[in-house]
Amino acid sequence: MLFEGKDRRELEQLMKREGRLPPGQSLTLKWPVLHYGSVPRFDPQTWDFKVYGLVDSPLRLTWEEFNALPRVQRTSDFHCVTRWSRFNNQWDGVAFRELLQRARPKPEATYLLVHGEQGFTANVPLADLDREEVLLATHHDGQPLTPDHGYPLRLIVPHLYAWKSVKWVRGLEFLDHDAAGFWEQNGYHMYGDPWKEQRFGRQ
Repeated sequence: MLFEGKDRRELEQLMKREGRLPPGQSLTLKWPVLHYGSVPRFDPQTWDFKVYGLVDSPLRLTWEEFNALPRVQRTSDFHCVTRWSRFNNQWDGVAFRELLQRARPKPEATYLLVHGEQGFTANVPLADLDREEVLLATHHDGQPLTPDHGYPLRLIVPHLYAWKSVKWVRGLEFLDHDAAGFWEQNGYHMYGDPWKEQRFGRQ
């Protein structure tokens, strides 16, 4: 269990001393639920995951095929734009680099538009996804993701604000330009670095 038996204020000070708490953030031991719209229903018989755009080998995977991919475990911190941070999250899923290797992006591919359920999108530079800690998670802290936290699949990009860690993710579109996603079109920062407090606008 996360920091079992520890005092929250003591832990927050520890995270600050270790340089793990970004400015303007507060530690939480819970995992708040925040999203726009309703929680989508999941049907494993019709669900699919696509990788397309500027790639040499587009992918379309069923739920069964996705779960047959090699799995990884990662531990990372998680920072929400609404000013809370949760530490030492344990994720289980498929490494982004696994899909990158299979899809083989073209040289001009420099950005991705991440597609979630109900038309949700988020933009992320390819360089920020091509990192060891980035994965598409099915489990959190040893348990399957709950529906309100993104089940069956959630992108995890630990070094950016959590709105970039798209819930209910269904596809990765490779682009040669940056294209604003849902929250970016509604005033959020195009990049979202917690350490620079890039919450809104281009700052």
